[in-house]
Amino acid sequence: MAEAGADTGIGRAQGRISPLALVPPLTLALFLGPVAAGLAGAVLPAFGWLPVLGGTEIGLDAWRSLAAAPGLGTAVRLSVTVGVGATLLAFLAAVGVSALVHGTRWAERLRLALAPLLAVPHAAFAVGVLFLAAPSGWIARLLSPWATGWDRPPDLLLVGDPGGIALMLALAVKESFFLLLMIQAALAQVPADGHLRVAASMGYGRPTGWMKLVLPQIYPQVRLPVYAVLAYACSTVDMAVVLGPATPPPLAVMVLRWTQDPNLAARFTAAAGALLQAGVVLAAILFWRAGELAARVLMRRSAERGDRQSAERPVRAAALLAGAGIAVLTASVLALGLWSIAERWRFPDAWPASLSAAAWERAGPLLTGPLLTTLGIGMAASVTALLLVLGCLEHEDRAGLAVPRRVLWLLYIPLLVPQVSFLFGVQVLLSLAGIAGGVAAVFWMHLLFVLPYVFLTLADAWRALDLRYARVALCLGRSPADVFLRVKLPLLKRPILASLAVGFAVSVALYLPTLLAGAGRVPTLATEVVALAAGGDRRQLGAFAFLQTLLPLAALLAAAILGRPRFRGAAP
Repeated sequence: MAEAGADTGIGRAQGRISPLALVPPLTLALFLGPVAAGLAGAVLPAFGWLPVLGGTEIGLDAWRSLAAAPGLGTAVRLSVTVGVGATLLAFLAAVGVSALVHGTRWAERLRLALAPLLAVPHAAFAVGVLFLAAPSGWIARLLSPWATGWDRPPDLLLVGDPGGIALMLALAVKESFFLLLMIQAALAQVPADGHLRVAASMGYGRPTGWMKLVLPQIYPQVRLPVYAVLAYACSTVDMAVVLGPATPPPLAVMVLRWTQDPNLAARFTAAAGALLQAGVVLAAILFWRAGELAARVLMRRSAERGDRQSAERPVRAAALLAGAGIAVLTASVLALGLWSIAERWRFPDAWPASLSAAAWERAGPLLTGPLLTTLGIGMAASVTALLLVLGCLEHEDRAGLAVPRRVLWLLYIPLLVPQVSFLFGVQVLLSLAGIAGGVAAVFWMHLLFVLPYVFLTLADAWRALDLRYARVALCLGRSPADVFLRVKLPLLKRPILASLAVGFAVSVALYLPTLLAGAGRVPTLATEVVALAAGGDRRQLGAFAFLQTLLPLAALLAAAILGRPRFRGAAP
């Protein structure tokens, strides 16, 4: 057998194209098609063309209506300041803690803790922060009355403040864990330990050496994740509904309100707003890119000065910020669980007077439907995404393809384009096709967002597999399909299960795709949590949000247990 054939299994046999070769273009069509079609579906209504609603002439009326919307300028400013501020804080925290713990035993502990920290859904985390930071929240209760003198909730706007500070800080906490994970993955691609030893021999402290030698090498690899965080933070809806200001809200929330307006003419304004949101994100990314260039100049000058300890204090401050973020996230989950079983909890008591499962019993009938829908769509989307990703990676092996890094841009497109910008157009197209509001439409939209995360989670482990295992099996007469099923899948069982759990966690957290694709008729835990956040029953809200948090954690735990090697020392 030729060397290439032994390595790759050959994707083209006897002049015929292998069915496996069709998987990559099918995958691209499945998750890039809706983005392109959705943007097109927003562009035409934005300029007045939507015959089903009476728009038959191209014009700028939608943009005039958008420009006249009360609070538009404030909404745009909020989107930019919250998005850029949250991304900057999250990036600094992730970089700081990475520089501080690199090469220590805390680095491994941090890697183990990242998965459960990441698994907490955005909406549930926002509700947890609300339970902590509201005037009647847990923090005020713990400090009252002995430190504050409050015997009733203060009249302070701690959450939903006009400047979006609470929203920005919560986003920074949540997104810092994602960036931390991306930095840890990028560190495996550079000889960081060797660089740090050289830096130490020249008298540089470890954090300073990390910032001056390691960060410039890994930043190009984490640039896309940073842009994805920036796009999400500028256009978040679920967290903004819970923690952001209401009048005016950030632009994405304003667009969502127009899409739900009983006056169908507001759909044209929504389309224009969706495009404006895309422009806001693009401007934010360009602003961030300018900041990158400025930071590069500053870091070069710092390196030329030869400062040996210049980064020590900033790094420790950033790491302290990350530690505070972990504490906030942990406390928010505890607050969700506690409120779900609190029977009587008057202010300023620090602990409920009594605990009971009454809230769960009351919420039970309401929980069942959204829970089953969440489980069904989550499992279907994650399994489908996994099969597509396995097909792509196996085709890559058999065809001997070396995928260039720029292809990653394709994977990040659904994460870089604001959800509200193309999902509005997708909703319009689904409505025209008569399939909006169904489970199939929601499943497709979930697949769109689950697939990139499954690919990013699995691809590195797949490509790191020693191909000599497959080569030996092929030389022993096994077919490529046998090698795939009996060699690669068992060896990669742990990362495969981990990627499946990550995909399920992503699906459980999706709010806006569920709401728009399902036209509000496919309730999941995410949509119910955001809807209940506007109500006053904290116990029921706590039960829904806590259950939404438990699902991805259970999936990750199951993946960890099932992915353990059967025998001590078994690979990988």
